[in-house]
Amino acid sequence: MTEAAVAEFSKVDFRQAMGNFCTGVTVVTGIDNGEPVGFAAQSFVSLSLEPPLVAVCPAKKSSSWPRIRAARNFCINILAADQMAICQTMAQSGADKFADIDWHSGITGAPIIRGGLAYVDCSLADEHEAGDHTIAIGQVEDFKLLDSEAQPLLFMRSGYGVFGEM
Repeated sequence: MTEAAVAEFSKVDFRQAMGNFCTGVTVVTGIDNGEPVGFAAQSFVSLSLEPPLVAVCPAKKSSSWPRIRAARNFCINILAADQMAICQTMAQSGADKFADIDWHSGITGAPIIRGGLAYVDCSLADEHEAGDHTIAIGQVEDFKLLDSEAQPLLFMRSGYGVFGEM
């Protein structure tokens, strides 16, 4: 960017423009000292089939990611449309996020949240610094499609939704 472009750059306008890109909603989970930990994330992508890799981008200010990173394993839980309350709980900081969430351990030990569309259980393969976020790359250890009929939870323009009639 040129100096003039940097001086005119608006974080608010940029965030609003990027908010027009609809994303799915996930919850990234792990275990820290025997306790479940997690956070809501939209920045998730399938990265590679050979080898099977995914990426998620936690904010550097996240208090949950350092705890998950330390375990070296995490699970991406792809949320269904009826799991908005789980997303909102996982977006909070400092609460007992798992108090009312039904989950079981995956093969890496990371929590798999019941009722989701799918999960991808991973070991941490690599991390890259990227502005105010970290790009965390997960080696897929296990995955499962749990419900192929349910609608996904979507996020766009600061709100939640589902697909309409197509």
